[in-house]
Amino acid sequence: MQVAVTGSSGLIGTALVAALRADGHQVIRLVRAGPATPDTLLWDPRAVRGGLDPRSLDGVSAVVHLAGAGVADKRWTEGYQAEIRNSRVQGTRALVSALAAMAAPPGVLLSGSAIGWYGDTGGRQVTESDPAGRGFLPEVVRDWEAAAGEATAAGIRVVTLRSGIVLSPHGGVLGRFLPLFRLGLGGRLGSGRQVMSWIGLSDWVAAARFLLGRADVTGPVNMTSPNPVSNAEFTSALAAAVHRPAVMIVPVPALKLAVGGVSSDILSSARVMPQRLLAEGFGFQHAGIAGALAAELG
Repeated sequence: MQVAVTGSSGLIGTALVAALRADGHQVIRLVRAGPATPDTLLWDPRAVRGGLDPRSLDGVSAVVHLAGAGVADKRWTEGYQAEIRNSRVQGTRALVSALAAMAAPPGVLLSGSAIGWYGDTGGRQVTESDPAGRGFLPEVVRDWEAAAGEATAAGIRVVTLRSGIVLSPHGGVLGRFLPLFRLGLGGRLGSGRQVMSWIGLSDWVAAARFLLGRADVTGPVNMTSPNPVSNAEFTSALAAAVHRPAVMIVPVPALKLAVGGVSSDILSSARVMPQRLLAEGFGFQHAGIAGALAAELG
């Protein structure tokens, strides 16, 4: 199968491309810059149809769309909030318009999304059937998924991947925390009671590969472990994994200041369950936080 992937140089994209190639698939990386190579296509998420000639995608039977500005990469200034939104909504619309213009559109589009859809539920359990929350992130995710859904008019199966906190030592929340914890400077955030809905990178990649092959699955899928944990539990598990104490407490006001005065994945509290993955028979390799951390740090 020939698979086109955007966001292929990111944390998740890099791991997914490697896994797809190991499975024997031909991967075409849609990149925004760099020299042309046999396995890359240049695209511009801000341009009409992403600046793509639909004929350049001939033969592509599946697309995984992961491109977008990092939610936690910079402080949430007004300008960066606009970049977060535009890179997702405008970029997805551009890609979908290119796919719809193909002579033979791909059979499936796995489009990135996030558990930000639910907002802060105060730790209440939610599944894919729950409505969007309120606030900046839920609104962005709602419009992001709607843009991806426009591909259904071209006969493309669309699955939106509502990712939780993806654990990998190479980036994301774990990548940022790990150096501090290894120095014995780790600790819980505020009360530590906020619920973290997470998934190990290896399980995320396995779930994406699983969904590529499930022609009967459409719509939102929560990419989270069935065992969310409190921040205090995560802190304790990570400290144990690196054999260091974790006695620090980071005050919430200081953390909010660090992320631009707004909440983020590590401050919000939502118990997001992967109901659809479980119903479809997907088997998690590392469903518990201790085992997942051991596997990712191994």
